[in-house]
Amino acid sequence: MLMTKTLDDIRLEIERATERRAELLHVLAEGHDAAAAVEHAEVEDGIARLWDEYRQARVRGRFGDRDQIIKRARLEERLERAA
Repeated sequence: MLMTKTLDDIRLEIERATERRAELLHVLAEGHDAAAAVEHAEVEDGIARLWDEYRQARVRGRFGDRDQIIKRARLEERLERAA
């Protein structure tokens, strides 16, 4: 079973990743470091994914699970056609 992270969990991960990004930027400011540049790109991608996950979790919390919403809408649509 897939465990859904809470908004606080995701926010904490974003904070940690942001701190790591700052550390990497300091390393890169001192001169080119190929390994740090690769890690920085990975951290940036991770932060973007975490923000997407955060937004999706907020929507789920406010409106419910996407699949359930779609099922309800299809059921209502069928009921309207049958009426």
